Amino acid sequence: MIYEISYTALIFFFIFVGLVVGLSFYFGRKTRSSSSYYAAGGQIHWGVNGIAFAGDYLSAASFLGICGMIAISGFDGFLYAIGFLAGWIVALFLIAEPFKRLGKYTFTDALNAKFNSRAITLSASISTLIVSVFYLIPQMVGAGDLVMPLLGMPHWAGVLLVGAIVIIIVASAGMASTTYVQFLKGGLLIILSVVLTFFILKNGLTLTPDFKGSSSHYTFMELTPQVENDKVTAVSGWNVVAQQTVGDKTFVKLTQNGVERWFDWTKDQNGSSLKETLTVTQQANGQALYNGEPKENRRFYQVGHMSKIVVNGQEVQQTGPVGPFEFLSTLQESEIVRFMQVKFADGSDQVSLYYQEPTTGQSFMLPGLKYKIGRDANLWSKLDFISLMLALFLGTAALPHILIRYYTVKTPRDARKSTILAIAAIGGFYILTLFMGLGSAVNGVLDVESSNMAAPLLARAFGAVLFSIISAVAFATVLGTVAGLIVASSGAIAHDFIDIYLKRNMSDHRKVQVGKIAAFAVGIFAILLGMAFKGINVSFLVGWAFAIAASANLPAILFLLFWKKTSEKGIAASIIVGIISSLLIILTSPTMWDKYGLDPTNALHQLENPALISFPLAVLTVYLVSLWYPKRNVAVTQA
Repeated sequence: MIYEISYTALIFFFIFVGLVVGLSFYFGRKTRSSSSYYAAGGQIHWGVNGIAFAGDYLSAASFLGICGMIAISGFDGFLYAIGFLAGWIVALFLIAEPFKRLGKYTFTDALNAKFNSRAITLSASISTLIVSVFYLIPQMVGAGDLVMPLLGMPHWAGVLLVGAIVIIIVASAGMASTTYVQFLKGGLLIILSVVLTFFILKNGLTLTPDFKGSSSHYTFMELTPQVENDKVTAVSGWNVVAQQTVGDKTFVKLTQNGVERWFDWTKDQNGSSLKETLTVTQQANGQALYNGEPKENRRFYQVGHMSKIVVNGQEVQQTGPVGPFEFLSTLQESEIVRFMQVKFADGSDQVSLYYQEPTTGQSFMLPGLKYKIGRDANLWSKLDFISLMLALFLGTAALPHILIRYYTVKTPRDARKSTILAIAAIGGFYILTLFMGLGSAVNGVLDVESSNMAAPLLARAFGAVLFSIISAVAFATVLGTVAGLIVASSGAIAHDFIDIYLKRNMSDHRKVQVGKIAAFAVGIFAILLGMAFKGINVSFLVGWAFAIAASANLPAILFLLFWKKTSEKGIAASIIVGIISSLLIILTSPTMWDKYGLDPTNALHQLENPALISFPLAVLTVYLVSLWYPKRNVAVTQA
C-alpha cells in the first residue's frame, strides 16, 4: 500500500515517544545496582506489575497480529488469543509463587538455585537469548509495519527507529522504566480498544464501507468474456494477452491503454465472468508494478467487504448500529469477501496475485479456514494445529521476559496477585480483538501486503485522531515489549554468562555497564532480523518463540519445582535438546523453505510449529538424564 505522513499522528507519536524516553531518564537516575537494573529492585507494586504483565504480553502479536489474523482467517485467528490466554493458567497455578521463591533477577538464577551448575548457567543463558531473539523478530516486524502509515516511512526505517529508541530506554534505566512503560501502554491499549470496538458497533455493517478518514470504497470490476475451447478469446474494450492456471484457479491477463491487468476467471451456472484482482509484479529489471502501474499511481487498494448482509432472513444494504451479539450473529448469517494470494511466474516476471473469495459467515466464524482440522484435513494439517495449541498453552509460563517480572515484586503472594490481575486484563483485551479483527475484515481497511495493519487502518477509517492515538500506543506497545526482551537478553549475557559462567566476578556497577553494552548488541541484531522477516504475520512468528520457550524452558522448570530427583545434568540436557529440536524443525519448515527461495511444498516436512515433537523430547530428556545422572549434593551460593 501507499501511505502518506499523517501530521496528527506525527504529533501523538512524538508525545508518546517523548514520554517513554522521559520515563527512562527519570528512572535511570535511580538505577544504581544490578538488582534495580534487571529487576527494578523488587519494589514494584503488584497492581502496577499486573498491568505491566499485561502490557508485556499484549505485544505486537496481540494487537497487530491477532487482529490481522482474524481479519484474514476468521475464527482461526482467534485461536491464537485463546491459546495465549490459556497459557496464563499454567503460569498462575504452577509457576508464579514457587518460581518467585527461587530466583534473584534472572531465569537462570531460579533454574540454578539448587545446583550451582555451570552447565545450567550456560544452557539457560543460551535459551534466554534464543527465545528472546525469536520473540524480538515479530515485534520489530510489527514496528516497521506501523511506521509506514504513521510516519510515511519505509518498513526498514521503522525497524531502525524502534531499535534506536529501545536501546536508549534499556541503556538508561533497565527494568524500572520498562515496567512503567508497560503499565502505561497496557492500560491505554485496553481503553483504546474499547473505544475502537464501540465505533465498530456504532457504525454497524454495510456493503459499501466508506467512513470518514478512509479512502473511498473501491468497487472491483467484473467483465463478461467470450470463450472458445475453454479459452478466453475476447473481452469488450480489452485485449486478451495470456491465460495462467494455478491449481484449480485460472487467471487471464488483459491490457487496456498499455496497462496490463489480471482477472480471476470464474465459471458457474450463470456463465463465465472475469473478476478484477490485485497484483504486485516484480519485473526482471527490479521494478515493482501494482496492478500494472508504478506504485505512485495509486492503483492498489485497501480491501475487505461483505457481498451479502442478511438480517432476520432478509438481505439488506446496511444494518445501522448493532449490539455485540447482533454484530456476531449477523456476520454469521451473511457473506464476507476474502482476498486469497497465489504466486506464479509470468515469463521473467514474478506475480503475487490476490483474488476475491466469497466466504459464508458461518465458515468465517468457525475453525477451518486456516487450520484444516476436519475430516478432509490431511495428517500434517492436524498435527500442525495440535502443535500450535500446545506451544501457545505451554509457552507463556516459560518466556524469560515474563518470568523476570516475578522478581520485580516483593513477595510470592504479590507475584500471584499480579498474575491474576494480568489474566483479567489480558482476557478482556482478547475479547475485544475478536470485534476489531472482524470489523477490519468487512470495513474495507485491509492491506493485502500486511495483515498486521488491520487494526490501525480500521482506526483510521473512524478518524485521524483515533488512528493517531491508537498507532502511537501500538508503537509504544512494541517499544515496551522489545525493551523487556532486551533486558532479559542483556541479563543472560552480562549476569549469567559473563559474570557467573565465565567467573569474571564483576562488581555490581560493572554488571550494569556490561548489561547496557549487551543491550546495544542485541538491539542491533533485532533490527537486522526485523528487516529480514518483513511481511510475515507477527502472531505466526510469535508462535515460534512460544514453541522454543515451551520446549527449552518449561520441562526444566516443572521438573525442578515438582520432582525431587531432577538433576543438574537433566535440566541442562533438557534445555539443549529443546532448543536444538525446535530450531531444526523451524529451520526446515515450509515458511523457512519459502524464505530460502525454495518451493514450500518440497520442505523436509509440513510442520510449521515444532512443539508437538520438541516438547515431549525435552520432557523425556530431563526425566531419563536425571535417572542416569542423579543430582549431587552441593553447597549453593546465590549470585
